[in-house]
Amino acid sequence: MNRRRFLQAAAAATGLTAASCAVVPRGRSLNGSEMATLEAICEQIIPADQDPGAAWAGVANYIDRQLAGFYREYRPIYRAGLAEADRRSGGSFAHVPAKRQKEILRQMEKDETTKAFFTLVVSHTMQGFYGDPRHGGNRDYCSWRMLGVPPSPVRGRNQYDLTGGSRS
Repeated sequence: MNRRRFLQAAAAATGLTAASCAVVPRGRSLNGSEMATLEAICEQIIPADQDPGAAWAGVANYIDRQLAGFYREYRPIYRAGLAEADRRSGGSFAHVPAKRQKEILRQMEKDETTKAFFTLVVSHTMQGFYGDPRHGGNRDYCSWRMLGVPPSPVRGRNQYDLTGGSRS
């Protein structure tokens, strides 16, 4: 096989692989579709504008990590709430237009059966967006930078010299 045919075959195989891997990765405690729905809900709670929103900040990752640990008791509430959001959207909440997502969330906020989930996800979204990045959210201190709060120094290192080199 010559080089040109090899590269064509590799490009074709890569294209097929990329198309088949378009699934949201599974989290620690939520599956791929639940993670996609959670990320879309979080992005509706804190949308991107001139600053990054909840999706870019990794808020869904924060919530998923917490559901695998300290918030383990909330897993059933999250699973039921995410399934209800998908049901109300007619399939996948993450794939309906943003305007429809907002309508669904407004309904869930007012509905007594989903109000507990909605309150919980709003609270955890705020924690993930404004909390310390070491817990899985607030990627690159995006919310702190938005508020003008300097990133907290790493113990044992100078805040402005993270290379580990000596200062002159």
